[in-house]
Amino acid sequence: MLKFEPKKIGLFVGVLTFILILLLEPLGNTLANSMGAVASLMAILWIMESIPIAVTSLIPLVLFPILEIANPSDVSNIYINKTIFLFLGGFLIAKAIEKNHLHKRLSLSVIKLFGGSTNSILIGFIISCWLMSMFITNTATTIIMLPIGLSVIYALEDKFEKHHIRNFAIALMLGIAYSSTLGGISTLVGTVPNLVFKGIYETSFPNSEEITFASWMSFGFPLSLLMVIVLILVFKILFKIPQNLKFESNFINNELKKLGKINRSEKLVLLIVFTTTFLWIFRQNINLGFIELNGWSNLLPKSIAIHDSTIAISMSLLLFIIPNEDGEKLLTNNEIKSLPWDILLLFGGGFALAKGFQISGLSELIGSYFSFLGGINPYVISFLVSLVIIFLTELTSNTATVNTFLPILASISVTLNIDPLILMIPATIAASFAFMLPVATPPNAIIFSSGKLEIRDMMKAGLWLNLISAVLIPLAFYFFGSRVFEIN
Repeated sequence: MLKFEPKKIGLFVGVLTFILILLLEPLGNTLANSMGAVASLMAILWIMESIPIAVTSLIPLVLFPILEIANPSDVSNIYINKTIFLFLGGFLIAKAIEKNHLHKRLSLSVIKLFGGSTNSILIGFIISCWLMSMFITNTATTIIMLPIGLSVIYALEDKFEKHHIRNFAIALMLGIAYSSTLGGISTLVGTVPNLVFKGIYETSFPNSEEITFASWMSFGFPLSLLMVIVLILVFKILFKIPQNLKFESNFINNELKKLGKINRSEKLVLLIVFTTTFLWIFRQNINLGFIELNGWSNLLPKSIAIHDSTIAISMSLLLFIIPNEDGEKLLTNNEIKSLPWDILLLFGGGFALAKGFQISGLSELIGSYFSFLGGINPYVISFLVSLVIIFLTELTSNTATVNTFLPILASISVTLNIDPLILMIPATIAASFAFMLPVATPPNAIIFSSGKLEIRDMMKAGLWLNLISAVLIPLAFYFFGSRVFEIN
């Protein structure tokens, strides 16, 4: 009996689609048709994950030269750029935070600050995960916080019946996952889709204004904070947590005691994190409306070009130079080996795809197909895009989704003569806002593995958050993001 495996089916469908597009030439233009065949193949393989998504990202290195879309030298150069190094620097700093246990100390301190009631602890966990995931991945944040959250639940189960604390347990598990996701959209380095957007946008529109760490955070942070407030309110409505549940255990104090006093390593890493963030935020001028703050890069000679990646790599290099109290460097060669290099390859594949859309003429061709949308308000289109991508990402990788759709949205915006940021930024953020299914995001999968909730529990809260997000993202961009990015 034949066994149908989705991954094998995806590989077969992807290759078949690639061959048919090449043979039938449905797009007319030979170069655009070839690019369409490559894009279809990569999109299907990314969505079905028939082969590792990082391996799929290498396809342009082979097919672009063969199909005469770009020569080997040009396509290779796309895979190494300033955005790649910005994320590499962010990875290294995050590794230093994890290696020196700074993340655990900060999260426990925030939880302790919020007190001992179940409602307070829930908010404490949400705030902790939200803050941590701005600078380390939402996956790492969830992995770090899950054991601490389970410790709280087990302590309550020793004191109360399990059915009395079930709603609290569900809310706490979901709170860890969802707030880790929400924190990621606050900064450029918080989650992979943000930097994919930056690379594709700058590749598609090389003469556009740079999307800096500060400009992204000026929009991402308030939206993220708004969604955290929404998250807490939704949980308060959906999960009726009994008021008589009080947590009197000293497990947080005990965990902090295990860490001991803050040591030299933690202090140095904390200093580097704050310095890096300060340099990122204040690199360029910041217009607050009533006053404009001059960026520190203006003090340098005009011949010296500073980018956010320059700061990221400069500060991460210090981690390999500065010793801790034992004489060992804050980061060593072992941490380099464990970096997620596959994600960097994934970036390169997305950037290559965007460049291929541009140089082949496929972007212009696709854009012409959507000219009928010209009479519709661009923010209505933005809402529809956000809604589609939020629910699509429930079943597909958010990175694969933005890699596939952002070049298309860039071409549509050109055809409709609207600022591409109106479509591209909401789409990027929407790709991170999938809350309904365990497969939607790594944080969802991690907390589902705890055994403390069922899929229906996740769908119950996730559906509301999906729908609210689809409305809030374009509204926030209309009322606030358009000013941050100076869109008329």
